[in-house]
Amino acid sequence: MPTERPFLTEAQPEGENPSAAAPDALFDLAVNRAAAALRGVGTPAALGAWHARTRFARRIPLDEIRRALAQKPMGEWHWTGGKNGGWQQGKAAFP
Repeated sequence: MPTERPFLTEAQPEGENPSAAAPDALFDLAVNRAAAALRGVGTPAALGAWHARTRFARRIPLDEIRRALAQKPMGEWHWTGGKNGGWQQGKAAFP
């Protein structure tokens, strides 16, 4: 039996910058899920580990997710519009 647990590996820099462009809806989902993960964990340092473990989020560069999260206003907001989008007040239509 292996002593290491699967999927609990450290984030690797080469996984932070994917080469293919992602659709706007996927970008929105990654940013909104990252915001929810930060609400639950409470520490921005955990974002790299979340990004490494979340298959769909790895299609979005981590720096772009961080850039979007840095612009988030206080309160209930969701990201929409893809990479060039912005924060809209209220909950997202799709979690």
